[in-house]
Amino acid sequence: MKKLLLTLFMLFFFAASSLAAVNINTADVKTLEGLPGIGAAKAQAIVDYRTEHGNFKSIDDLKNVKGIGDKMLEQIRTLVEL
Repeated sequence: MKKLLLTLFMLFFFAASSLAAVNINTADVKTLEGLPGIGAAKAQAIVDYRTEHGNFKSIDDLKNVKGIGDKMLEQIRTLVEL
């Protein structure tokens, strides 16, 4: 019974942590690449934009990054945070 409870707890823990939103102000390129539709080039563009302009003040600021438009933003909006 203890093993079953431990297994269930671990499954819940890993499931919850995988659903955590990606912080666009602190995430590295590798983490950003985990977002749907964000490959290496777009991930690097996000980091470059953040480095040049400072932290994002809103999720909508991602549209200022080359290669991210309305459609892409709506695809990842619920998966990112500030």
